[in-house]
Amino acid sequence: MRYLLLALTVALPLPAFAGSFVPPEGCTTFMTVQARACRVSNHYKCSADAPGDQWRADFDQQGPFFVSRINAEAEWVESFDLGTEIGRQTLVPGAPDPASFSELLATGTDTFAFDLEHDGAERTKVNGFDTLTGRTVVIDGITLSETQFEFTETDLAGTVLRQSRGREYIHRDWRMFFAGPSEWNGGDGTFLPSDGSPVNFVFPGEPGFESTEPLYDCDPLMTRATPSQKDSRNDHL
Repeated sequence: MRYLLLALTVALPLPAFAGSFVPPEGCTTFMTVQARACRVSNHYKCSADAPGDQWRADFDQQGPFFVSRINAEAEWVESFDLGTEIGRQTLVPGAPDPASFSELLATGTDTFAFDLEHDGAERTKVNGFDTLTGRTVVIDGITLSETQFEFTETDLAGTVLRQSRGREYIHRDWRMFFAGPSEWNGGDGTFLPSDGSPVNFVFPGEPGFESTEPLYDCDPLMTRATPSQKDSRNDHL
């Protein structure tokens, strides 16, 4: 569930996006991931953050559209949607059942229940699970473990705002989730397919590192995806 949402704020040290990706001052890019669904993601870490925190900046054909941060438990902490009305979302402290990468690895299943705060005002509730399927895949020479997941986000009255279910991939040592084949529902009860699976992992010194141009499944006529189509999370939601 870790791949999700949010608007620019003056205080946020967002990276420069012109040409090749340039992370904010004090931050270092460590990986670029070319994925299906016409997306490329640059992953970076910042010295001022807590140990284990990681950032991700997503680009489509129109440029940057999403920035998010996870912690050492691959728990979604905050995100910034650069192209919709959703704005900034943050994890509300004191979750009744925090997402836990450690629990997923130790037991094979992790349930979660937490609240999100939208632009410091509206709150929503998220409930779901991740479970290891026991299968592994090798993508571009990288071994990943497959997971199955489901999550539902509601308002405080219980109205379903969005749901997603399907498969994702994790890297056990990197403590990261990557999108896979899934279905999403924007609240109308209809589930639509989506697949943002990784295709290439690019590291420092390799051609295409810090690229901001997606390579796969792109169409000159494509329009920007809705938030629920962007990713299952990663960082899930």
